[in-house]
Amino acid sequence: MTRLLFPALFIFSTGTAFAAEQAAASQAAVSPTTGLLQIFLGLIAVLALMAVAAWSFKKIGPAVSGNKVPVKVVGGVSVGNRERIMVVEVADQWIVVGVTATQINTLSTMPRQASLADQQDDTQPVNQFSTWLRRTMDKRNGPQQ
Repeated sequence: MTRLLFPALFIFSTGTAFAAEQAAASQAAVSPTTGLLQIFLGLIAVLALMAVAAWSFKKIGPAVSGNKVPVKVVGGVSVGNRERIMVVEVADQWIVVGVTATQINTLSTMPRQASLADQQDDTQPVNQFSTWLRRTMDKRNGPQQ
């Protein structure tokens, strides 16, 4: 039995060594430009795959799980470099929270202020750029008569 096993192992080992030598010889014949081209094409393929994945995740949207509680940011003010105080509306209650880079703390809770919420919905934000542009164009063109 061992007489048959040793020659088979010898033939297998020499065959794999021969195949490895041929593979090394074929790789040595490849120019450096070809290697760089393969790396560049691989990079392009990975970036394209990432772009397709991002686009598909954007189209699909976030996964909705369980009970979805509507949360709305009513307002906020910056009190430091990375600190904010924000008012968040959950159901019919406003929660005042302090937000830092590492944590969020509840500062206060209060019932929903209907008058303030209605005022915010009614007021349109003033587009400062459009008013500045209109004034600048009026100055440049002079008074229209």
